[in-house]
Amino acid sequence: QVQLVESGGGLVQAGGSLRLSCAASGRTVSSYASGWFRQAPGKEREFVSALKRSGGNIYADSVKGRFTISRDNAKNMVYLQMNSLKPEDTAVYYCAANTGYSDYPNLNAYAYWGQGTQVTVSS
Repeated sequence: QVQLVESGGGLVQAGGSLRLSCAASGRTVSSYASGWFRQAPGKEREFVSALKRSGGNIYADSVKGRFTISRDNAKNMVYLQMNSLKPEDTAVYYCAANTGYSDYPNLNAYAYWGQGTQVTVSS
């Protein structure tokens, strides 16, 4: 079992930055792949980024070059640094744990989810 709690969301102007945090318990973050997803009003939940067990990362094209995923094994935390934010980044952001070995952009590969944190980017 993995329990996940996100924090760090908020209201920011376009061009600004936010860092989302995901506190994990139950298993060490290095023992599974972590993902960030987001869901805007009226839209399906979509993949944002994933961090593999190996440390390799994957990003959606829409955030590549602006977002950075990382983890702190000592603190058992996963982060999403978001820079150059755009209004279209507005969504609820979810942290998730993938205890399998592949299919990182597929939300169905993630068995554990946090409750989400709201990110609102104003123009």
